[in-house]
Amino acid sequence: MKKSVVFLFIFFMTTSALADGKIISYQVNNAPFEGYYISPAPNTPLVLLVHDWDGLTDYEIKRANMLAGMGYTVFAADLFGAGVRPTEVKDKRQHTGELYKDRQKMRQLLKGALKTAEAQGADLKQAVAMGYCFGGAAVLELARAGEDLKGYVTFHGGLSTPEGQDYSKTKGELLILHGTADSSITMEDFAKLAVELEKSAVSHEMISYSGAPHAFTVFGSDRYREDADKKSWTRFSKFLETAFE
Repeated sequence: MKKSVVFLFIFFMTTSALADGKIISYQVNNAPFEGYYISPAPNTPLVLLVHDWDGLTDYEIKRANMLAGMGYTVFAADLFGAGVRPTEVKDKRQHTGELYKDRQKMRQLLKGALKTAEAQGADLKQAVAMGYCFGGAAVLELARAGEDLKGYVTFHGGLSTPEGQDYSKTKGELLILHGTADSSITMEDFAKLAVELEKSAVSHEMISYSGAPHAFTVFGSDRYREDADKKSWTRFSKFLETAFE
């Protein structure tokens, strides 16, 4: 669904040269990770971007650069580990499955990414987290953990809440952007989350796009839906403007 690892390396180098973005090597619990950091200017609000089950690839780098072009600092986190960019479905399931089973580790990796962004000069008091697919599920995990961010945004993300968790500690508004035709994460899951958020009095907005399947924002894939992608990106852009007022 995405470009090859070889292309990713070339894209990284090109992006770094043209847009002043850079690969950041960092550690969480003594394990190595590689994220991507770009900042158009000092003191600009931060967007923490979390990848889907392919790991951090050229797709997230492109979205990070788009956000930087809008005036935001971006740190695209790595939740799989340096050099781990699975291409086979079984490997993608393995890496995401490990984190779904160990939510504490997932939280530690997300918090480690935030600390890494802060070390690069990002302001965590002016920050929003967003993620795609698996990354959307991770962003909701961060929200349930009570991280003090301005907001949390998911694009066709995982929406289920693990047993024993809830949104009672959530700070910041949630924006859920989803495909009505998503057969992986259904509208039943969508509705269940809405009920949970309302019960916990969490400020939220949830939008579904007709005809949009899972992964509807992924450029070049057979699931890409231009109309839903543009509409969801426009809403996300406005959400950021409001969050950072």
